[in-house]
Amino acid sequence: MTDPRPETAPTGTLFRNVRLLDPDLGDGLSASCDLRVSGGRIAATGTLSPAEGETVIDGRGHLLMPGLVNGHFHSSVNHMKGRLPSLPLEIFMLYESPELDDLRPTPREAYLRTMLGCIEMLRGGTTSVQDDCFFVPFPEPEIIDAVARAYLDSGMRARLALDQPEVPELDKLPFLRDLLPPDLAEPLSRPARRSAQELLALYDHLIGHWHGAGNGRIKAAVSCSAPQRVTPEYFAALDALSRTHDLPLYAHMLETRLQRVFGEDCLGGRSLVRYTQDLGLLSERMNVIHAIWVDDDDLDLLADSGCSVAHNPVSNLRLGSGIMRWRDMLDRGIPLCLGVDEAIADDAISMWGVMKTAALIHTLDTPDFDRWPTAPEILRAATTGGGRAMREPGLGTLVPGAPADLVLVDLDALPFVPLNDVARQLVHCESGTSVRLTMVQGEIVAEDGRLTRVDEAALLREAAETFAARRPAMARADKRMERFLPHYRAMYDMASARDVGLRRRLT
Repeated sequence: MTDPRPETAPTGTLFRNVRLLDPDLGDGLSASCDLRVSGGRIAATGTLSPAEGETVIDGRGHLLMPGLVNGHFHSSVNHMKGRLPSLPLEIFMLYESPELDDLRPTPREAYLRTMLGCIEMLRGGTTSVQDDCFFVPFPEPEIIDAVARAYLDSGMRARLALDQPEVPELDKLPFLRDLLPPDLAEPLSRPARRSAQELLALYDHLIGHWHGAGNGRIKAAVSCSAPQRVTPEYFAALDALSRTHDLPLYAHMLETRLQRVFGEDCLGGRSLVRYTQDLGLLSERMNVIHAIWVDDDDLDLLADSGCSVAHNPVSNLRLGSGIMRWRDMLDRGIPLCLGVDEAIADDAISMWGVMKTAALIHTLDTPDFDRWPTAPEILRAATTGGGRAMREPGLGTLVPGAPADLVLVDLDALPFVPLNDVARQLVHCESGTSVRLTMVQGEIVAEDGRLTRVDEAALLREAAETFAARRPAMARADKRMERFLPHYRAMYDMASARDVGLRRRLT
């Protein structure tokens, strides 16, 4: 791999007089100490003296914590915040990502929309992201390059995958084939716009050009989108890529009741988790995304596989998908990470909102308050859980040798005055406004609310103008998709009426 932009390691940094986040301590804080960063990694903690040429940052009155990891994300709709009302996933996707040529972005548009997410994340202390990026109408090398370049330029740590279904639309959903009139069924019966071999060639491009760029900050991942959206052969080929290069493999599973019904009607009564296991593809490299409509057998399979589960509570609420089984997963030792999912299904790209929602929504799961999430559990999912899912050893920790992806938080800011319990206040009180500095791989990439590597103001102006000009095309796309709405609604209503033996919603 030839690095598109070779980077030199940043000079060393010494944080002095900081408090370190330690969720396992009574109040979540270490005593005041120093932390040294060298070669992009944490070198030491304790009482340290400045070394020659080292940048010294006085962190008195501040908390130094691991950067947050956005464990699941789709950057492709960063420019669509607030565009759609809350809708069920299968109807939401009609308008979110129709495979229309009118919506094909230019490389510059792909760069700008990705950079919007980088700006929002880095400002608020999210240092790493797993981007399960989808491409409308299909992936192209220059668009892949634009997305990766934005992450490289911003200074973020990122895993990038190509979330592209490979079977016709009618093969992914139950009931729809019988509900659609012939004129509407025909376009949804066509093969996907890119074949498995073409998609694998695009992975060769992604891995060959970008895997390991930015001194290892930018890496590839692979994605089947969801098991029912690809053939078993392509799914197996993705797993082989994952195994060969040690890449995370992203797979949405059982996000909705309708997906549970799909397994009953289209997979011989097997859930998507069981189907994946039967294919021999459930592994510790896999990120299972959402996993809401799972039964006990599914949970046992997930636990035995060693996979991570990416929990996206705000998106799950926005789309009415249901409540994931948080405590049941932790009881089985299933590793959890947290994700925003996407800007259009969260309307912010904030891990702080995700953490608070995750801490609150599961109080509705059981009256046994001993089983409700704790603040330390939430913080671990947002840091070390994300690092594990990304397959980045040490990421999300403050141990020597770990990547120096760090966030400096002002403990004199309002969310922490008075300071009672730092873990609870981080989860329940903080919104990102107290973040004073964000460091990735030993480099300060955001400080005092602004990114250091890019002209943020100019990018925001350009993005505002560019995507305002895109609104007529998006409105035309909405109009074209309206003709499918009654039939998708009928499909959704049929699935909603089905008793699947699980209750993951209030009704």
